[in-house]
Amino acid sequence: MKTKRVLVTGASKGIGRAICERLIEDGYSVVGVARTRPADLPANIEFHAVDLADSTALDQFLATVGTQPFYGLVNNVGLVPIAHLEDVRLEDLHRAVQLNIETAIRCTQQLAPAMKAAQQGRVINIASRAALGKVGRTVYSMTKAGLIGMTRTWALELASSGVTVNAIAPGPIATEFFANVNDPNDAPTQSLLASIPVGRVGRPEEVAHAASYFLDERCGFVTGQTHFVCGGLSIGAA
Repeated sequence: MKTKRVLVTGASKGIGRAICERLIEDGYSVVGVARTRPADLPANIEFHAVDLADSTALDQFLATVGTQPFYGLVNNVGLVPIAHLEDVRLEDLHRAVQLNIETAIRCTQQLAPAMKAAQQGRVINIASRAALGKVGRTVYSMTKAGLIGMTRTWALELASSGVTVNAIAPGPIATEFFANVNDPNDAPTQSLLASIPVGRVGRPEEVAHAASYFLDERCGFVTGQTHFVCGGLSIGAA
């Protein structure tokens, strides 16, 4: 059987890297893309250093990798503008929509036709528990809630072609990304961490495990769903 190709955006570190490593273990042919090429790339990955916020560069990248069909797509790339409502800047709004939403749309538009032709495919959108609301995350929570809405819509549009679309919404995960936007010395961050029902932050590989599940061929009857990997924060606080 021909090895199934999966594209992962934001693949250089954190959750994206963990997903790439898990999918390689699972036997997929993984294509990763991120702005910066890490020095210690996982073995057996095809990696492309591309600034996905650059529309022209994204076009060129998709034209290059899109010449061969993909079985799966993980829309993981994103940024986290931090500001209370009164401090939201339009430039941050536009940048976040472009990277968190538009990139997912364009990658899916490029890869979905071949999936439909093959009558098989998997799309995963990496959302966030912040889509349910988080102080100081007006723009970020909006874009992640938008990914969840698009997940449900795309699931309906692609279901008859054998293509599933699901979302994963991580809570606090021990990544450089999380540490950069959640100062451990701030009271709100300390309160957040203390309120996690399972009593700890998550690990990137736990999100990768959810991605592995959704990508599996045996997961063809699950679509349009949002899976929270959040230690229980989506249902309440300890």
